[in-house]
Amino acid sequence: MKLTKYEHACFTVENNDETLIVDPGCFTKELQIPNNVVGIVITHVHDDHFDPIVLTNIYNKNPNAVLISLASIVEKMPGYKSQIANPGDSIKLGSFELEFFGGKHAEIHSSIPIIDNLGVMINDSIYYPGDSFSEPNKPVDLLALPASGPWFKTSNAIDFLTAVKPKRVFATHNIHNSEPGQALFDRIIGNFAEIAGSEYINLGVTQVSEI
Repeated sequence: MKLTKYEHACFTVENNDETLIVDPGCFTKELQIPNNVVGIVITHVHDDHFDPIVLTNIYNKNPNAVLISLASIVEKMPGYKSQIANPGDSIKLGSFELEFFGGKHAEIHSSIPIIDNLGVMINDSIYYPGDSFSEPNKPVDLLALPASGPWFKTSNAIDFLTAVKPKRVFATHNIHNSEPGQALFDRIIGNFAEIAGSEYINLGVTQVSEI
């Protein structure tokens, strides 16, 4: 498999000449849409993860692609192929095996209602919690670790990383960070990754990691 990171929270996974796109939201401007997309996973409704215009562009090039997400998101894209996912579900799509975890977005503030959110495990290897620190409670080869946001706290990211203990980890959900701020996060998380027995990978936009 080959994972390519794009701006903010979006990444693609390629496997056996098929592509899965995860969270192509409004901050993702450099997404190169291939013509072999079999599915799009959306973890929750916030527009930095769910952009109907981007989804339409993906569908226009890949009319057989399947949107996999919460019912509240699937309902917003009528007329397109879709499948509802909930925590605890397992879905096979082409060469991808997807498992879903979590259920709730991390708290932004006590006055703001907490929305639904999915964590997703891809091919029993790549885990991405969406906007949460929900643990998969199973081995993880590559962890997509949130690195910024209005709900984010570095100490929670460290605790999450050390609990999951992935083989490798990279930062995502990081458009809120300046370049020096991201470098600071890389140093801090890199140190804790080493303690946890993980390898920290510093992936920039459109950089690739082989799984």
